[in-house]
Amino acid sequence: MDRRTFIVGGVAALVAPRTAEAEPAGKVWRIGVLWPGSSAPPSPRMEAFRLGLRDSDYVEGQNVAIELRYSDRGADRLRELAAELVKLDVHVIAAFGDLAPRAAQRATTIIPIVAIADDVLGAGLVASLGHPGGNTTGLTILSPELSAKRLGVLKEILPTVSRVAILWDPTTGTSQVKTVEDAARLLKVKVQVLEVRSRGDLAGAFQGAMKGRAEAVNVCSSPLLASLYQSIVDLAATTRIPAIYQWKEHAEAGGLASYGPSLAEMWRQTAHLAGKILKGAKPGDLPVEQPTKFELVINLKTAKALGLTIPQSLLLRADEVIQ
Repeated sequence: MDRRTFIVGGVAALVAPRTAEAEPAGKVWRIGVLWPGSSAPPSPRMEAFRLGLRDSDYVEGQNVAIELRYSDRGADRLRELAAELVKLDVHVIAAFGDLAPRAAQRATTIIPIVAIADDVLGAGLVASLGHPGGNTTGLTILSPELSAKRLGVLKEILPTVSRVAILWDPTTGTSQVKTVEDAARLLKVKVQVLEVRSRGDLAGAFQGAMKGRAEAVNVCSSPLLASLYQSIVDLAATTRIPAIYQWKEHAEAGGLASYGPSLAEMWRQTAHLAGKILKGAKPGDLPVEQPTKFELVINLKTAKALGLTIPQSLLLRADEVIQ
């Protein structure tokens, strides 16, 4: 039974997700941003978030203040930062990845949370995609499905590939690995799963890929792996292992290819949801959104350095080809 059916009167008001009241003139709303990376979110994340707020008539420095917090000591630090945002009495918390939204949920059942995660439903952050319930809504990146699709792109680039290493952050759960392994069986590709829990694991992961005779690397979705993209790109170049990534910014930085949602658009969508909540919408009534724009990017300069010829059919499908 839903607890709201037997909680009455003032008690219900204490535990129900808070929504923004009607906007008084001169009010400044506070939005908490909880980022699991060890440094501030790299471009274009915060820029896109601010643009999304502007779309809803919220301008930083005028009628909204952004309280950005990022972790420098892992999951324990995220819990501390979530509690800090609750003490600041922010009106909405935007939390990214799987760990940050969970830390925010543990810190409050009242303040609305907008979660952007690899698999919002699979991570147990919401009760359903259509009607999340509670104080949380957000965006799901569809990471398991897209990680499998990236394996398919690798197979098009390297038709004879038979061994692919998967860089995987265990904090994101097992759904990406399972979906990729299912796709690999259909493609007749052997998958080698390599765990990366910190920057210090990267060199060993690539050594493991070489020892396992991996012919390519598929980088799974994760805030941690996204924050380490330049190191991954550099190691892929040094070891001469073709690698595919989630975000186009990683292909632009020297990665061979990328396929996934528009990073900027996802953060802009997050801000749109936060704006709806500030205007009075209840997070539990806002359906979880999915990416609206996907991008396939091929870096021909990197392909040439690796001695690869990209099929014309793939180039014609690409949203961007880097010469």
